[in-house]
Amino acid sequence: MIQHVALELRPDDGEACVRFWSLLGFAPVAAPPSLGDRALWLRSGATQVHLLYADEPVIASEGHVAVVVEHYHATLAALREAGLDPQPRTRHWGSERCFVRCPAGHRVEVMAFAPG
Repeated sequence: MIQHVALELRPDDGEACVRFWSLLGFAPVAAPPSLGDRALWLRSGATQVHLLYADEPVIASEGHVAVVVEHYHATLAALREAGLDPQPRTRHWGSERCFVRCPAGHRVEVMAFAPG
């Protein structure tokens, strides 16, 4: 199991990214006091996303985070309603999936279920 992924973002993108990740089932949790002023932490189950503030964040062009969501179609509708543009992709392992960019520009794969 991967415990967390860390993504860089500009401090000004923090609130929008928290809203984005909440659409995927993640909720804010307290970061350690030593990181509280330079990071936002979110959690869904045992998985965390750490959003690290950077003046010049690095955004991978093809690398991405893959997230399995409980209600795939409802999640896509919520992303569209939020003004985001999920792009459907070919099914893999039978799972519906799409890619969407978070407000900071990171590529996120949204999946109906994990490979089995």
